[in-house]
Amino acid sequence: MAATTHTVTNQVPPLVGHDVFATDRVLSEAVERHVEPGILPVALEELGELGRAAGSAQAQDWGAQANAHPPVLHTHDRYGHRVDEVEFHPAWHRLLGHAVSAGLTDAWGRPAGHVRRAAGFLVWTQAEAGHGCPLSMTHAAVPALRTDPALAAEWEPLLTSHTYVEGLRNPREKAGVLFGMGMTEKQGGTDVRSNTTRAEPLSGAGAYLLTGHKWFCSAPMSDGFLVLARAPGGLSCFLVPRVLPDGTRNVFLIQRLKDKLGNRSNASAEVEFDGTWARLVGEEGRGVRTIIEMVAATRLDCVVGSAALMRQAVAQAVHHSTYRGVFGGPLIDKPLMRNVLADLALESEAATVLAMRLAVAYDADTEEERAFLRLALPAAKFWVTKRSTAVVGEALECLGGNGYVEESGMPRLLREAPLNSIWEGSGNVQALDVLRALQREPRALDAFLREVGKARGADHRLDAAIKGLLTELADLDGIEARARRLVERFALVLQGSLLVRWAPPEVADAFCASRLGGDGGAVFGTLPHSLDLASVVARARPSAA
Repeated sequence: MAATTHTVTNQVPPLVGHDVFATDRVLSEAVERHVEPGILPVALEELGELGRAAGSAQAQDWGAQANAHPPVLHTHDRYGHRVDEVEFHPAWHRLLGHAVSAGLTDAWGRPAGHVRRAAGFLVWTQAEAGHGCPLSMTHAAVPALRTDPALAAEWEPLLTSHTYVEGLRNPREKAGVLFGMGMTEKQGGTDVRSNTTRAEPLSGAGAYLLTGHKWFCSAPMSDGFLVLARAPGGLSCFLVPRVLPDGTRNVFLIQRLKDKLGNRSNASAEVEFDGTWARLVGEEGRGVRTIIEMVAATRLDCVVGSAALMRQAVAQAVHHSTYRGVFGGPLIDKPLMRNVLADLALESEAATVLAMRLAVAYDADTEEERAFLRLALPAAKFWVTKRSTAVVGEALECLGGNGYVEESGMPRLLREAPLNSIWEGSGNVQALDVLRALQREPRALDAFLREVGKARGADHRLDAAIKGLLTELADLDGIEARARRLVERFALVLQGSLLVRWAPPEVADAFCASRLGGDGGAVFGTLPHSLDLASVVARARPSAA
């Protein structure tokens, strides 16, 4: 007979075997709202398949293995030849293969492609976030390459392929490829115009040799990279293939892999170019303008990825609280815990709704929507990515000591959470980008105000927040020092307007009261007790249990 001390009671069953998409009411409603009826059944079917896979024990095991066994750099073979290869655990390849086959690198040519891909990215990266990097880079390379029709014709079919092919070889022999990016250098970081990597033209049309050092190179085992280098005509964008057309390896010297806080399943490297063959993308001297299309698309993925981390963290917290008994009843029924969970759920829902609205703008690709994105995208990237770390940290605490243990998966989420705020421009970069849009592109503000104006009159706190934002914009004194405050208000007003239009009344009411009306504190769990918090929490439950 087992000793009574070995009896396990009041432990929460694992959140496994559920449909990550179907049980996310906010995301599924957004897909139904934004995908036209003729395509909707196909979109729901593909997202349902992906959601069930993401919630499976198999995918969760892959995610744990890929992080427990991080990539390993092999600079030389046993004979002393340079190989510059990064070895990944098989689980990494299974995650990537499933993602590519689900179309997570294919948005630019499909009907409602960006909404479908964003929803899929939000679902699948909840299984493991690190492999989202090469998926994002590959997807985002397409608009930059389209500045050169010949390059786009050669590479786009491979970038948008639904076939994942592991290993380095001639891209012409592969059914699909992945891309990475190399912009930052050790002396400049964000200031890419200080880059010193040189590009010397060859006699062949568009061919160059690169010499320099990249401080951060994303996904170094990819088939190709978009990089910045200084050509005779100025800073320019180049495509660097890992394998040359004749089948030989390009000069791509991986000096070391970064030892990162999180994102440990993914490799980020320092790379040296030493006579590295490259092709010009776009015009000489217009490299930043060319590669910024890639940067913008990856910024959208920063928002979507942060929304995914929030959703997974909140789902785990609500699931734990549903099954954990304390002081004579389920934890979820305790008023104080319900307040915390509702506050977290509000943040998650606002992030998801905003991320999907940005994807809609990419699909529409009209002058109005492009102007809207010019301001809304950096504001969203600034705010949502920063809120992710706070949400995940509070959600971890909902699990108590169990959440601090690696087996819960919460520490991995917490380590991952700050990345999207840093990647593709930190908070200050996004805030300054919003200021540039306001100063140089007045149509961006007009488009933004038309968007939030669609909800005017529905909530007095939202109306007051819009008026307050306009008042702040009228005062240009110390505008740069006030940029973060201003961009925060942009993001909150936009989120509030979307929730007022599309969320249930109890969600919109709670958001406007706490985020726009000032009836909330500096920490989560300070919502007005008179709100319908039980309904907000119930909406965030990840299963019917």
